[in-house]
Amino acid sequence: MTLIELLLVVAMVGVLAAIALPMYQSYQERIKQTQAIQDIKILQTLVQDFRINSGSYPDTLAEVGNADRRDPWGRPYVYQELASAEGKGKARKDRKLNPLNSDFDLYSPGRDGASKTQLTNKESLDDIVRANDGAFVGLAADYTQ
Repeated sequence: MTLIELLLVVAMVGVLAAIALPMYQSYQERIKQTQAIQDIKILQTLVQDFRINSGSYPDTLAEVGNADRRDPWGRPYVYQELASAEGKGKARKDRKLNPLNSDFDLYSPGRDGASKTQLTNKESLDDIVRANDGAFVGLAADYTQ
C-alpha cells in the first residue's frame, strides 16, 4: 500500500462518518421523543385514574407515585393541574393563545430543556406536549391548532 492509497481510504472513512453521524443522532432523538410520548400517555392515564378515584386531580405527579420520573433527556416532566385554577394564565397555549387543555397540562421541555407558555415560541417547538385534553400527545412543532 502506498501513502496515497492510505490517505484515500482515511478520507473515504471520514466522509462516511460525516454522513452517518448526523443520521444516527437524528435517529436517537426520534427514539427519545417516542419514549417521552409513551411516558406522557402513561402519566396521563395515572392522573385520570386518580381523578376517578378521588374526585379531583392530583396537585403533583408525586400523588400518583411518579415524583422521580424523568424524561429521556434527564429532566422531570412538568405537570400543572388546571381544572381548579382560576383563569388561564398558567395553561400552555396554542398559536391563538387558547389553552391546550382544560383539565391539566403535562409535558416534557424536550431536548433543549427550555419552554415557554405559548407553543409557537422557539424554545417550545421541541417540547413533547399533551393537548386537546389528551387527544394529542406529541412534538409541539407537530401540533397545528
